[in-house]
Amino acid sequence: MSKIAKWSVAVFVMLVLLGAGVAWSGTMLKVGLLEEPKTLNIWLASDAWSRKVLGQIYQPLYVREPKELKLIPWLAESEPAYDPDTLCYTVKLREVRWSDGTPLTSEDVAFTGNFIKEFKVPRYHSKWRFIKRIETPDPRTVKFYLKEPRAIFLGRTLTTPIVQKRQWEGVAPELRKAERPIAALMKVKIESPIGCGPFYLKEWRQGAYLYLRKNRYFFAQGKSMEGMELGPHIDGIIFKLFGTSDAAILALKKGSIDMFWWGIQPGYLQDLKNNPRVRLFFSEKSALYYMGFNVRKPPFNDPVLRRAVATVIDKDFIVNRILQGNAIKMHSIIPPGNKYWYCPDVPKYGEGLSKEERIKKACQILRQGGYSWKVCPVAPDGNVRAGECLILPNGKAMERFTILTPPADYDPNRAMAGMMIQEWLRMLGMPAFAKPMAFGSLIQQVKVRREFDAFILGYGRLSLDPDYLRAFFHSRNNKVRGWNMSGYSNPEFDRIADLSAKAMDREERRRLIWEMQRIIMRDVPYIPLYNPKLVEGVRKGKFQGWVQMLGGIGNVWTFCNLKAR
Repeated sequence: MSKIAKWSVAVFVMLVLLGAGVAWSGTMLKVGLLEEPKTLNIWLASDAWSRKVLGQIYQPLYVREPKELKLIPWLAESEPAYDPDTLCYTVKLREVRWSDGTPLTSEDVAFTGNFIKEFKVPRYHSKWRFIKRIETPDPRTVKFYLKEPRAIFLGRTLTTPIVQKRQWEGVAPELRKAERPIAALMKVKIESPIGCGPFYLKEWRQGAYLYLRKNRYFFAQGKSMEGMELGPHIDGIIFKLFGTSDAAILALKKGSIDMFWWGIQPGYLQDLKNNPRVRLFFSEKSALYYMGFNVRKPPFNDPVLRRAVATVIDKDFIVNRILQGNAIKMHSIIPPGNKYWYCPDVPKYGEGLSKEERIKKACQILRQGGYSWKVCPVAPDGNVRAGECLILPNGKAMERFTILTPPADYDPNRAMAGMMIQEWLRMLGMPAFAKPMAFGSLIQQVKVRREFDAFILGYGRLSLDPDYLRAFFHSRNNKVRGWNMSGYSNPEFDRIADLSAKAMDREERRRLIWEMQRIIMRDVPYIPLYNPKLVEGVRKGKFQGWVQMLGGIGNVWTFCNLKAR
């Protein structure tokens, strides 16, 4: 039996059970998922489906508020107190209980951090390895001593989910005995995760649904935070599993689910827009889709050439024609929705220019940089024509080069963007050729072999902390499998990036992050293209209180704020 057939059977059985009277008491939010979680082990939860479920169970010390995305106390009761002389942060905890009713204490927080450090837990270790020690002077006080100032402590370390020491302390001795502790950790199965979030796992019928029940011990119940009276005001969440978008969209239209927790593809939009029972949310994502250059080799090591390419690219066409308006233009590496860290005064190449004006401007940039043509794209009478044979400043004709893109069946938008950029560059007399390549092979070519001219890739889920800007372009990361895929190297940028990594004052760090963006967009090793909008659908009429923020409506604020109409 095929995978789709198995899912269809599972969904059919689930619906039969529901129709036969199997029900859950109280007000239930029914949420559609495409797949079930890969794991309930929080340390292994790298897939979206596990994170969606476990995000309702485990909570961090600090979270982002929905409007300005500032960090606010969550399990912590106040802002962390910093002592620069000892490099120590002191965090005071609220009175919080785990879902089994036992108190959450400083011992749980210290255990979480020390567990990550000792076993070098993937995805978390980089956020904790600079912690020298953790002290717990009393049950509601945690002291973090840093080896050196690290700015990501606030935005990354303190947003780590906290686990219960009692549930996990028995695992640690077994991991210490293992020859490969990480491999052993991957085999640890957690069937009933104990968390301190708004919900806890009550039942998991594999292949059909997960049932999360309201946590009566949730610390924020009845509290007013960010202008909201938090609950949860619902009794539980039913995560229904569908396997295909077709099945989930049909369930949303029929009303058997209240929310489809996944991005809705363009092919479904018009039908859903016309459905009076469905409401669509269009949200910005923390994402980046871009064109990158191999600046290790000529002619792409010349920022003049890169600026000309950036100028001739029509981002409005990409957004409005290729993505049908369901995206925003990108002018910097940091998305504009990340308001505090986004620098608004970076160069905006080609912005507001017509096709002919962009070509003329790009030609001007190239001509001033020592380039010429066999046939210039701008004729003597000022009209624009197809350019032929761009001549480099060294007097040689520019050789054919390739823009690698994912294939159309993987991402039609990036594939089509590559084709259009190819045509715009040919107007400048550049012999550009877009080449679709299997995604895994593309990554190998760019990150491992590093044999390429240019590529179009994307990050669909960037952290809200901007330290990735340093990781993407610091010369230290210009290595095989390194984050610096373009090979960019600039001592000025490296110096400012290193300062930003140690800037503990938030305003000073923002000043440095803004300057880093200006430098990158002046040198354009990457050309930011677009940020797709996240489109999510809910049923009208049953619930109110959806909270929209960067990244959509699927967030802790929504699930703590929703009320039945």
